[in-house]
Amino acid sequence: MSGTSVITGATGHIGYPLLLELIARGQEPRLLLREENGLFSDLSCQTVRGDVTNYESLLSAFAGAETVYHLAGLIEIGDGNMDQVWRVNIDGTQNVIAACKACGVKRLVYCSSVDAMPPAPEGQVMREAVRFGTKGVEGAYGKSKAIATQAALNAAGEGFEVVCGFPSACVGPYDYKVSSVGVMIRMFLRFGMPITMNFGGYNFVDVRDVAFGLAQCGDAALAPSGSCYLLTGEFVSTGAFIRMLAELTGHTPPKLVLPKTVAEFSAPLAGTYYKLFSKTPLFTAYSLRKLQENGLFSYEKAADELAYSPRSARDSLADMIAWLKQNA
Repeated sequence: MSGTSVITGATGHIGYPLLLELIARGQEPRLLLREENGLFSDLSCQTVRGDVTNYESLLSAFAGAETVYHLAGLIEIGDGNMDQVWRVNIDGTQNVIAACKACGVKRLVYCSSVDAMPPAPEGQVMREAVRFGTKGVEGAYGKSKAIATQAALNAAGEGFEVVCGFPSACVGPYDYKVSSVGVMIRMFLRFGMPITMNFGGYNFVDVRDVAFGLAQCGDAALAPSGSCYLLTGEFVSTGAFIRMLAELTGHTPPKLVLPKTVAEFSAPLAGTYYKLFSKTPLFTAYSLRKLQENGLFSYEKAADELAYSPRSARDSLADMIAWLKQNA
């Protein structure tokens, strides 16, 4: 893999480890940044000011590039902020596609999400979808990623290659912008957790494994244009996840169990609290519904074609906790 690579969303939880992955492969990536950021001052990379919602700024950022890794996006686990989610995730992706074509970029690697796929019935293992739309997809975030994913795939052709990766819930180090999972783990480190739940769960994947998978997607010899890859990890029930955190942080596992009916009643109230006090959402009606969806994803295709081999959720959480102790 040769030529200049550009990363949008390099300050995100996946973007930073992707930068490290590309540097380890001998590249000097160019980063699209909305503002100056000292996070990258000691790394072998270039920086360009710009924003995916500003098409003109992308032209200078993408000039001379061979591959663009488009990770910039707005994650929303609440029920509001739909206009901004649409503007960043859909309009921003369309700007990226147009700028790639205008600048002669050869390959676009788009970081989508498993939330862009409608959930299969409980117990059925989910594999890569062929087409993406809003039917059966819940929430502004999932719908916006589905629309953007299909727009990216539709753009492939005539010398322009597109490959899409679909991570699940991300854990692991380099959580500089503080993800929702990161908020919970920071709280756990400081105070422990007094309560647990005995229903639901989710598929967790390490950001370093996602970064490896996306970097592999940039290699035309491995990932044909038009390909989609589930970059997922291990399904962990909510109760097991909290017990794992308790053990890794040295806290006593909570004995008080939050009934499902109480959780469903309180989730909308929690969402209102996050909005009023501008807090990073952690527990909302949307996240509660996602926890109860099917989280069984197969990464077999990525394993076969990209040599993708994700680490365990426990190992990822242990590394995330160690990183937080040094950096939070």
